[in-house]
Amino acid sequence: MSATAPVRPVLPPDIAARKGGVPLVVLTAYTTPMARLVDAHCDIALVGDSVGMVLHGMPSTLGVTLEMMILHGRAVVRGCQKAMPVIDMPFGSYEESPQQAYRNAARLIAETGAPAVKLEGGQHMAETIAFLTARGVPVMAHVGLTPQAVNTLGGYKVVGRDDEAEKVMADARACESAGAFSIVLEKVPVGLAGRITAALRIPTIGIGAGADCDGQVLVIDDMLGMFTAFRPKFVKRYADLGAAADQAIAAYAEEVRTRAFPGPEHGFADQVKS
Repeated sequence: MSATAPVRPVLPPDIAARKGGVPLVVLTAYTTPMARLVDAHCDIALVGDSVGMVLHGMPSTLGVTLEMMILHGRAVVRGCQKAMPVIDMPFGSYEESPQQAYRNAARLIAETGAPAVKLEGGQHMAETIAFLTARGVPVMAHVGLTPQAVNTLGGYKVVGRDDEAEKVMADARACESAGAFSIVLEKVPVGLAGRITAALRIPTIGIGAGADCDGQVLVIDDMLGMFTAFRPKFVKRYADLGAAADQAIAAYAEEVRTRAFPGPEHGFADQVKS
């Protein structure tokens, strides 16, 4: 009987080769148990800086640190055998210069074992993307709504309507030319996202960008109904685990207060009869 063949992990060239094929499935993950669930069904486990809002109660992603991304990145890498972990570079860790970006990206990869990073920004980040990819750091780009620029954008709004469309297209093309292996399109109008997808040779991964993209990504706590601070229009709830958890915790609290739990079956006898 032959041994089971080892699982081959997904790598950036595999993602790039999926252009125009079966849509890429991407979900965020921040912990080892959740990464194991994502790994069983998805192509990419994105360690998003959304962890700051989802797990740490921050009002935005701007307070997330490199150390936080390393901590959660390590946890997700431990949980992935097949799906490719990609780690967000947090605000302030790459914008200053290509050299700063390389130092921090190299640290993320070296200290977590993840094979790729993601950073936000279009034309103005092209030099940085090129600098990283030339030095062995695979980059997933991110244009359209870029949450780290929420204060400049004036909120979490759709980006790419009317006169903005040409700029978003130019941003996407610049990221591709700089060497990104894929690109996230966030809150981009459906028609524009389709045109960008058709124009690029690298896969597009949509979040609030319609079905014409080469793949889709959601924040896992959003689609499971665990994060209820707000619910973007583009999120589909596939479960309501938050409500189920609330009911379970309420039942536990009631049983503890009424001494219904623990029962005899949950304890240990003083001595074992021979």
